[in-house]
Amino acid sequence: MRMITILAAGVTLAFATAANAQTPSTPSPAQPPAAATEAPSPAPAIQSVSIVDMTELPEATQKQVEDVVAQRGESDLQKLRSSIDATPQIKSALEAKGLTSAQVIAASMSPEGALTLVTKKAG
Repeated sequence: MRMITILAAGVTLAFATAANAQTPSTPSPAQPPAAATEAPSPAPAIQSVSIVDMTELPEATQKQVEDVVAQRGESDLQKLRSSIDATPQIKSALEAKGLTSAQVIAASMSPEGALTLVTKKAG
């Protein structure tokens, strides 16, 4: 699956951008806004949130997710979960399914703003 292959690269950036989107930004009078050609393209805004349990994925995709999770450290996982908890839209989507950020093991953001969270039940 394409969304899993971009998993590791986009997780931190996507959630950091989503968390920062909650804070209004006012340009300083001493600094004029950067020209459009100089500004990096921002991560897409979250348009939808899908939650998938690890057991619902095809075996090949489960293996890809496990490999990505194994490469990340516990601190990266805690950052991901903190970003989830700091983003009301994502947190409420999890709560609607009876889940918490503690059950999220991976996330992926498409260029169109579709966020997919992969969860794993304890046990």
